[in-house]
Amino acid sequence: MLDNLTQRLAKVVKTMRGEARLTESNTAEMLREVRLALLEADVALPAVREFIAKVKEKALGEEVIGSLSPGQALVGVVQKELAALMGADLGPEASQLSFAQQPPAIILMAGLQGVGKTTTTGKLAKYLKEQKKKVLTVSADVYRPAAIAQLESVTKQVGADFFPSTANDKPVDIALAALDWAKKHYHDVLIIDTAGRLAIDEAMMQEIAAVHAAVKPIETLFVVDAMVGQDAINTAKAFNEALPLTGVILTKLDGDSRGGAALSVRHVTGKPIKFAGVSEKLDGLEAFDPARMANRVLGMGDILALVEEARKGVDMQAAADMANKIKSGGKFDMNDFKAQLTQMKKMGGMSGLLDKLPAQFQQAAAGANMDQAEKQVRRMCGIIDSMTPQERAKPELIKANRKRRIAAGAGVQVQEVNRMLTQYDQMNTMMKKLKGGGLMKMMRGMKGMMPGMR
Repeated sequence: MLDNLTQRLAKVVKTMRGEARLTESNTAEMLREVRLALLEADVALPAVREFIAKVKEKALGEEVIGSLSPGQALVGVVQKELAALMGADLGPEASQLSFAQQPPAIILMAGLQGVGKTTTTGKLAKYLKEQKKKVLTVSADVYRPAAIAQLESVTKQVGADFFPSTANDKPVDIALAALDWAKKHYHDVLIIDTAGRLAIDEAMMQEIAAVHAAVKPIETLFVVDAMVGQDAINTAKAFNEALPLTGVILTKLDGDSRGGAALSVRHVTGKPIKFAGVSEKLDGLEAFDPARMANRVLGMGDILALVEEARKGVDMQAAADMANKIKSGGKFDMNDFKAQLTQMKKMGGMSGLLDKLPAQFQQAAAGANMDQAEKQVRRMCGIIDSMTPQERAKPELIKANRKRRIAAGAGVQVQEVNRMLTQYDQMNTMMKKLKGGGLMKMMRGMKGMMPGMR
């Protein structure tokens, strides 16, 4: 996510932190580097100008100059202004969804075709379901029957309710019928997916404005592709003039190394970014936090997001049970090993976790192929599934004949079974150290143990 910008800014941050005193010369050099990094990342020029002006004003102010470590104080200013650029100045409530109306709270999704609007509707339904909301989705895209079928599919996948519509219906009639159904069936939220076009046109704007007038949504969210760059800004401006937008959802933030739209769409629309799509998976939607995103952009990582992922993905009871088992002298077997691999997958995989770590950790893993590592994890789970219950409980039983049978069952080479057993042995050794209280030894020993992390 925003790789090029993060690398450039992390380098600037490291340099500035080491400065014992600030001069007009080294401050100007730092601002020039930041300005170039932002422009290369496709951040809109007006947003860059405003950002640089604010940082410059504060960099030469009392707070930074009088600081015992001015370099660090300046990094603090850059972080604060970067967060403000993305909406921190609007206050923490601005990026929250509003439900302050008689249920159902209506959310209208707007945006061009191809930005991931329908998938994002499904992701949002999943996000709200996890907050114990009863969610209904409906598609008012009568121009693409495939869009209706797609929304029905993703809605079913996330376990929300779907209101059917057809290409012969009128968008306003679809929206009103879905609203009536949502009221009668006590839904908390109704999400309406609207039609997109390849470019902005008058008919599209009139249609979505008519749907908006008919159902009066409490949230009108503009879905924009972070990979589009400057075009995203122009589209955001047009939608903002045609509709009373309440917020923005950035999609495909994981797919672009520039991602300047993330830093300038708020500046252009004046509306908060409420969510960011960070992976193609249906759980790949994150509530947007400007301060934490600023940390990630500056290469400082987002440890809070990592903790949240862990809390959401890890079965705390299962983790506690396993810890007690190991401490009381129980054996770490293949079932436990598979459980660890599954928990890691639930937390967004290795690339998802790595993205939230500070820059120095990301650089340490720069040579690792994360996609390959995640494929290996899936294969390892497949190998364990090919074992008998007895083999999982007692891996020491697995000799040559059994290895061949397991490899054939998993569709892999015997070498892969051997590699997986070696990694299990390494993890088993770690667990024994944990039993003896040697946690630091265990952490040091983990280097190079997991697949892809050599």
